[in-house]
Amino acid sequence: MAKASNGTLKLVKVTAGNEHTVSQRPLPATELRHFKNIVGNVTQDALNVWAELWGELEGQVISGTMVLPQAENGFKPSCGWPEFLEKMWLLKHYLDFTRRFSQQ
Repeated sequence: MAKASNGTLKLVKVTAGNEHTVSQRPLPATELRHFKNIVGNVTQDALNVWAELWGELEGQVISGTMVLPQAENGFKPSCGWPEFLEKMWLLKHYLDFTRRFSQQ
């Protein structure tokens, strides 16, 4: 096994002085960096969507717990508005933690 100059590990088979690459894969540090970047990007996208959804509620929320009625047949969460808003707020904190954790 040899470390290639491009940040990968190569499994090399040597026969009669000839080398043939049998397998090649990224180094664990490279894979971890790639994973962290993907998690960071996906989490940031999720936070952006959360902010858009929260922005839709902002005009309807008073003191963080009360939603003014839009219409008779408007959206009404089955758990009630206070619990729904608490869940939305918790979701934001979970996403924010995941984003920060992936950047470490």
